[in-house]
Amino acid sequence: MSLLSISGITKRFGGITANKGITFDVAPGELVGIIGPNGAGKSTLFECISGFYHPDEGEVRLDGQRLTGLSPDVVCRRGVARTFQKLRPFQGLTVLDNVTVGALTRTKDVKHARAQAREILAKVGLTEKTDSYARTLSTGQRKRLELARALATQPRVLLLDEVTAGVDQRTIPGLVQLVRDLHAGGLTLLVIEHNMRVITAVAQRIVALYLGEVIADGAPDVVARDRRVVEAYLGQAYVQ
Repeated sequence: MSLLSISGITKRFGGITANKGITFDVAPGELVGIIGPNGAGKSTLFECISGFYHPDEGEVRLDGQRLTGLSPDVVCRRGVARTFQKLRPFQGLTVLDNVTVGALTRTKDVKHARAQAREILAKVGLTEKTDSYARTLSTGQRKRLELARALATQPRVLLLDEVTAGVDQRTIPGLVQLVRDLHAGGLTLLVIEHNMRVITAVAQRIVALYLGEVIADGAPDVVARDRRVVEAYLGQAYVQ
């Protein structure tokens, strides 16, 4: 069974084709990694899934219901949330208020939303920062805040864009464990990640993109050895 279905997604920007006929399904509870070198079309695909871009061809469906053509807020309420590679917290709000904003997509009761926000902050390890302003957080803590705000919308599918990018090496294991914990809790995840060690450690399956197209789709160890993937990342000289 497919929870998230991506069918023939093509997105052009003038003469540049960022996504070309991308097709794959994500099963309920699955953790799928999306890899590819810079310019492969990974973030563009996330924009098409989440409603920020409308693809020129193809469609995205969640549990059989068409998402393509809907605005990002409607896509979010349907059950697809995302984080961004470029962190975008509300700098002048507290950590609690940032997450409360996310929770208010599901309820108009502010008291209830704040209670949910506190529970989620505990889950992502930010309880001690509840009353701190978002602008005071470290990059790793902002990554957790971005996750918390997305989780507050109660997604059925969560899209994570470079969750370990820009953080120091000591912070990465904690973020990786958080992703594992979310998946173990039953959440369906689609994760863009450049760090091959990270993505092969957490993903059940990997979809590799190159120049906007899918060049491999399968188990992490199989995709990591795929000739086309190695060539896309390292160049033809490294292909055996």
